[in-house]
Amino acid sequence: MTDVSIRLLSPEISSMIAAGEVIERPASVVKELVENSIDAGSKRISVEIGGGGVESIRVVDDGRGIAFDELEIAFQRFATSKVAAAGDLDAIGTLGFRGEALPSIGAVASVTVVSRERSEESGGKLDVVEGVVGSKERIGAPPGTTISVRRLFRNVPARRKFLRSPGAESSRIGTLVTRCAMAYPEVAFALSIDGRRSFSSPGSGDLREVIAAVYRSETARAMIDLDAEREDEEPVGRIRVRGMIGPPSLDRANRSYVSFFINRRWVQNRSLGFAVEQAYHGFMKERRYPIAVIDVRLPLDQVDVNFHPGKAEVRFRDEGAVFGAVQRRVRETLTLESPVPEVAQTPVFRPHSAPAARGPVFWPVEPPRAAEPPSGLPDDARPGVEASSPQPRRGLPVLRVLGQVQSAYVAAEGPDGVYLIDQHAAHERIVFERVRSEAGRRSPQSQSLLEPVVVELSPGHREMVERHGQVIAGLGMVVEPFGDGSCLLRGVPALLTGSDPAQALTDVLDTMSEGGKFESWEDRAAYSLACHGAIRAGMTLTADEMTELARQLEACDSPHTCPHGRPTMIHLSSSRLEREFGRT
Repeated sequence: MTDVSIRLLSPEISSMIAAGEVIERPASVVKELVENSIDAGSKRISVEIGGGGVESIRVVDDGRGIAFDELEIAFQRFATSKVAAAGDLDAIGTLGFRGEALPSIGAVASVTVVSRERSEESGGKLDVVEGVVGSKERIGAPPGTTISVRRLFRNVPARRKFLRSPGAESSRIGTLVTRCAMAYPEVAFALSIDGRRSFSSPGSGDLREVIAAVYRSETARAMIDLDAEREDEEPVGRIRVRGMIGPPSLDRANRSYVSFFINRRWVQNRSLGFAVEQAYHGFMKERRYPIAVIDVRLPLDQVDVNFHPGKAEVRFRDEGAVFGAVQRRVRETLTLESPVPEVAQTPVFRPHSAPAARGPVFWPVEPPRAAEPPSGLPDDARPGVEASSPQPRRGLPVLRVLGQVQSAYVAAEGPDGVYLIDQHAAHERIVFERVRSEAGRRSPQSQSLLEPVVVELSPGHREMVERHGQVIAGLGMVVEPFGDGSCLLRGVPALLTGSDPAQALTDVLDTMSEGGKFESWEDRAAYSLACHGAIRAGMTLTADEMTELARQLEACDSPHTCPHGRPTMIHLSSSRLEREFGRT
């Protein structure tokens, strides 16, 4: 019979359980160590990782350091210099405060700490191996603290087994370091991955310079400052919204470019995300998201930072007030400061493989014409020929185009009434199936750029290019490594003629980074290309173009919805028309 008596867990097991609440993955280690460095008043913080942070993590700072006599106690649970009384928890102004970071890291890894206070002539060194504190010695060291973490989770194989690839874990660490640099632009950050410099910020105190280091200098120049409040304006309820936002023309394919900080603490908050999206409503295209770096400053007693085990979420005493302050500030700034988008020069292309089919200027997808009519269609129903009798194909009837409505919808007559086709949704479906088919046959229609484009990549984007290079090449993207943080884009899919090639590649990588669940990587990438390559609402089409759109939609495998699930058309039946006109 199994022993079910209640017993106290051993200190080793309880320490490992407690460590699991604080240290989920290598990025958690980097987060705790970097936050300690910031709290120590550091002006320079260097992070070096190997093997995705599992094999090694090294954080070096020039902060206040740890006194020689306090090195051992720093690795005991609930030992901290940041909280002295219970009342301090009501107004926490530091990033760390629980005294759990170092003991939690020490319980699941081998740790070496070298530190020296500025007032001391020498520093100290201490080794901790999986919770066991080793010997301590005096050594020469510069002012500040260096903490080296090795063989993370070696004694917790279950946790190590569920980590992602080294590239994916490195990407998480890269995101963390860049967000810390945005929150503290006066601190110079540096990140090296497997011996290669991945990111660095100048530490000048200028947020725009940090944004240039994280994204691109062109992006940084376009950002709009939220700090320029009117002289007669008082912060609402002592809530001040600072930072920078991108103009509506600087849109992205997902929400990962919106960063929130509460009193300079990086947090995740759906309510604030919705506030920003609501502020951009009417300024930005559907299913596109802004770039934003927003720091909300409010009294310390108005926010609970001890709510989430990983300190990734916070609770507000008045969430509605914070939501309103963010929404109003962003909306007002967009209304007053958003510039008129500049006309970008259209890239010049030449054929890369097979020449593109001739046709209307905007039409990037070759019409689905064949020597023989598609199965299920009579001879007189082949594309470009008017059918004498309606014959549905895959559930979609043959349509006779009547005209265009509001430069967004194509009106057509079918065997049982009138159909309105959403030209953008319909063309998205056509392009998506074309891209997916070409990728499956490994025969993408690609066009070379006359002048290759240099694209700066984030750590997450580099990880996507390295892991899924074949998928990207299968789309017709010709990408080559170019330096540590960039790539050279030499060719793009033929359907992207007239688009910004660098933006197209970035959007493909963003969309792929959200995938890997129930969809293939190829499908995720094809979604992004379909959105880029599809004609837009507001574009006036000729009669031939509208007819060709309807014919290509009829040839699709799934013609009724776009790749995102929106309907491509609506149907007004003959019986409904007769009923509305009182003919029945």
